[in-house]
Amino acid sequence: MLRPQDTATRERKNLSGLWDFQLDLQGEGRDQHWFAGRLPQARRMAVPASFNDLMTDHQTRDFFGDIWYQTTLRIPRGWAGTRIALYVESATHRATVWVGETQVASHEGGYLPFEVDLTGHVTAGEEARVTICVNNTLSFQSIPPGIIEDTPHGKRQRYWHDFFNYAGLHRPVWLTSVPTTYLDDVTINTEVEGRTGIVGYAVSTVATAQGEADLEVRAVLRDAQGAEVATATGAEGELRVPDVQLWQPGAAYLYDVEIQLVRGSGEPEAELVDSFHQRVGVRTVHVDGTRFLINGEPFYFTGFGMHEDHVTVGKAHVDALMLRDFELLEWIGANSFRTSHYPYSEAVLDYADERGIVVIDETAAVGLNMGLGGGIFGGQGYTTFSPETANEVTQQVHAQHIRELIARDKNHPSVVLWSIANEPESETEAAEAYFEPLFEVARAADATRPVGFVNVMLAPHGQCRVSQFADVVMLNRYYGWYADTGDLAAAEANFRTELQGWATEGKPIIITEYGADTMPGLHQLPAEPWSEEYQRDYLEVQHRVFDSIDAVIGEQMWNFADFATTSGIMRVGGNKKGAFTRDRQPKAAAHQLRQRWMALRDSE
Repeated sequence: MLRPQDTATRERKNLSGLWDFQLDLQGEGRDQHWFAGRLPQARRMAVPASFNDLMTDHQTRDFFGDIWYQTTLRIPRGWAGTRIALYVESATHRATVWVGETQVASHEGGYLPFEVDLTGHVTAGEEARVTICVNNTLSFQSIPPGIIEDTPHGKRQRYWHDFFNYAGLHRPVWLTSVPTTYLDDVTINTEVEGRTGIVGYAVSTVATAQGEADLEVRAVLRDAQGAEVATATGAEGELRVPDVQLWQPGAAYLYDVEIQLVRGSGEPEAELVDSFHQRVGVRTVHVDGTRFLINGEPFYFTGFGMHEDHVTVGKAHVDALMLRDFELLEWIGANSFRTSHYPYSEAVLDYADERGIVVIDETAAVGLNMGLGGGIFGGQGYTTFSPETANEVTQQVHAQHIRELIARDKNHPSVVLWSIANEPESETEAAEAYFEPLFEVARAADATRPVGFVNVMLAPHGQCRVSQFADVVMLNRYYGWYADTGDLAAAEANFRTELQGWATEGKPIIITEYGADTMPGLHQLPAEPWSEEYQRDYLEVQHRVFDSIDAVIGEQMWNFADFATTSGIMRVGGNKKGAFTRDRQPKAAAHQLRQRWMALRDSE
């Protein structure tokens, strides 16, 4: 599946705007066939946006169940005779789609796109009613997991990840047109031999008409100025680029490969059947002992775990907000981020490609640990892995999510490492049995990048049974906050001791989370937890520990900015561990990080 694009043979129509919208408060919409006509009590809703914070009542903000979206669109009359499809970038956490009264698709899992073939259900030049029923309910068989609990006051959605369960159509919805014989997928891999860049490509096509034996695939590689630098023919091949300009962290260079499907290749004037453009960054990624190499050079990660989280719009992708975040990453000296704890909009990865920002790309598998709830240690009353909780069905859903993530993001040069889960239970035999096949799934989908998961403090060195499968050790550690709270001397000693153990594994170590909740404007001498002074002291201790362990090759503070969570006595208006406030203004710690990371950048 290729994302929507305007080319010589392809067109797209952005369906962003105001749609009709209705929460299914009684769970009756499907039985009453709401898709068969106008929604009975519709209000207007922005797409893309999370619906939760656009209203003022608790019933809407905390709603779980079926969430109905509907719009009427007109199919461009010039699209007659083409394959017409609907491309939904994200429907959290699952969706069913109708055109008129006909159900045409369903998809499990939020944060990743799916495509619906509308060709047999619409007519060029005429209107069509599209209804999308999004469902945000979480269960032990969803990724991320959750459960519906019966209480004396009704059913309640419970989940264990420490961020608010925003839902809806978070990213654009597209109407697309491609030829009936078309390019279906493109995979790019790059290598470097001396000064020559090698761009390997593999293309799959779909021919819906008879007599298509004379089709040929051509690949044309152009540099950033549009000059042709290499060509090849065939569904698989290599494009060799002398004096290649590499994609490098902080110094991105992007080529463009146009994949052409032509008919009558042996004739003087071959007919262009389909065309797709893919940006290419030529770079290599390897793990060598405790070193993480990009283009053969050791790379040290600086940056953050982030969230797609903003006031009012929730997890909606907004280009202007993305630009502000990247400007802050540049200002503070960060060279990387993790897409915690779900795949981000592909527009974010596009921009990371352009800016030379390195990405750890993570699945939505967060909350698979009944020793944690909302980021807080403590039993949750369930067993993580069992026939009744996270089971073989969960594992299959998780595996499909991994495949879809890699299929979407495999061609982004900014993506250098896959993270298949955040803070799962990993100290038990059941966890080992659950995760070993999932690492195999990831490596089968992409053999060119390392694979890991993010380990939590409940599975310290010597107890984790899943890290054996990982190429890189990624650790979330909160010595000085959740452990050794307020005692930074003990935190420093205990953290260093544990890291010394992990260093014996002979793998690179990235500290993917470390942080302390901080109320902006709260000042205390001597420094106490929650004050800006304590956050600074805390970071100073963490950095001393990192600098004392050679195997540590990265630090990503938690979090880039404050973000929304479920309500609770441990969360004052959300999680406050950000270096920036939720409206993207710096705390004192941001200036401290800037000083450190700029110095690291200058020393490279």
